[in-house]
Amino acid sequence: MNIEPDRLAEVFCLRDKRYVTKDLTHKYERNRIRLEVNDLTRGLVGKYVDVCEMPDGRIQVRAKGVALPCSIFDPHQQCVTHAAITENKHLSAVLAHIKEEQEKAAPPPKVKPVSAKNRTRRRDAARQDDLQRW
Repeated sequence: MNIEPDRLAEVFCLRDKRYVTKDLTHKYERNRIRLEVNDLTRGLVGKYVDVCEMPDGRIQVRAKGVALPCSIFDPHQQCVTHAAITENKHLSAVLAHIKEEQEKAAPPPKVKPVSAKNRTRRRDAARQDDLQRW
């Protein structure tokens, strides 16, 4: 073979075509791959790109033979933990004010369930019948 040693990885890679969505992502092997936004990738929305999996496990996305900058999107990186949340002084002041306003407000009126209302009417009707008998 008259192939340069640097190009052997490109020759022996697994290639697959994937559809690029509106947000410049596509799925490959249960991973979402996000293309970086640039002039070349903006024109790829709604088109197919080549995904090359190299023998060493690297993934390379190509369009018309040009390698595109991309990153694998991990949804677990998007989770916010309690340790990662920092105190927002402005937000805490607003929440404290809202709590004070709620405590100042009158307690909500007590609402009887329909079944309790019906029971009371039956008792009142029975008492009226007893009074009429006397």
